[in-house]
Amino acid sequence: MPKTDELLDVTETVFPAAVRPPERRRRVLRRPPPRTAFVIALGLAVAVLVLSGTPWPNDPAVAAWRTVCLAITVQALPFLLLGTALSGAINAFVPADLFTKVLPKRAALAVPVAGIAGVVLPGCECASVPVANSLIRRGVTPAAAFAFLLSAPAINPIVLTATAVAFPGSPAMVLARLLASLATAAVMGWLWLWLGREEWLRPVVRHTGHRSGHSRFTEFRLGFQHDFLHAGGFLVLGAMAAATFNVTVPRSVLDTFSGSPWLSVLFLAGLAVVLAVCSEADAFVAASLTGFSPTARLAFMVVGPMVDLKLIALQAGTFGRAFAVRFSTATTVVAVAASVLIGGALL
Repeated sequence: MPKTDELLDVTETVFPAAVRPPERRRRVLRRPPPRTAFVIALGLAVAVLVLSGTPWPNDPAVAAWRTVCLAITVQALPFLLLGTALSGAINAFVPADLFTKVLPKRAALAVPVAGIAGVVLPGCECASVPVANSLIRRGVTPAAAFAFLLSAPAINPIVLTATAVAFPGSPAMVLARLLASLATAAVMGWLWLWLGREEWLRPVVRHTGHRSGHSRFTEFRLGFQHDFLHAGGFLVLGAMAAATFNVTVPRSVLDTFSGSPWLSVLFLAGLAVVLAVCSEADAFVAASLTGFSPTARLAFMVVGPMVDLKLIALQAGTFGRAFAVRFSTATTVVAVAASVLIGGALL
């Protein structure tokens, strides 16, 4: 008698498995994501209010909010263009292994080198985020890229020159800002090497580096378009949040905290986060806060270029929300500590 296995093989050969009739595909209407639907609904609501002739858009508070929001956006937009253009150029034209060759092999040494290299980018914090993202995608260790991200808006020649102009006859303030910013960038880079986790960092997935057979200018255009449109939306969200704070918080609150040395430092550090002033202009804002101590004003200039509402929004959109929350919180603490220590010694 034939074996059972042989019978099964013959049966499968002669009588192939029955083919199931194809199932009917149901048409599923793709609904927009909840965030997209909310933004669309909000935009339609605002359009209806504006077109209906209601006096609400002409209210003085709303007009002030609109002015501040546009001012922050317009102020940061040129530097965002610069940063995204530089990011696209790095992606398309720079060899993939250039940065890994220039930076030291040891990550602990690459962090301060990258922090000092921030002096070559004459832009604000909006420009540093896409550039840091591009560096990470090219193989640079995230700790070094983050040190560059923090130092570039605070120690470039334009910012230091503006600080010297805003504080005439006070070179100690310029030196204190330089040292406190570099110290914060280096410490945050080393902290990422020590405590950072890969699951916190979720960069935007896109191709980086030139591919053979593709036009470099096409890759530059596509990379620039992607980065600018992605980061521009988060810039606007951050500007809206900063404008809301400017309108809702009365000026009298500033006088309440100026009397205490410790509260003044913490208050101006928090004020720098919510005002979201561009790093090229924050020195003039700090110089106008004459009721506060020099150390408190230094904290305003050190924290602002590294942590503000629009920068947090840009980091969340580029690297992920988990990273932005942890990194911004730690950076604020380190920046305040560096400002107090260096400001207390030099100012």
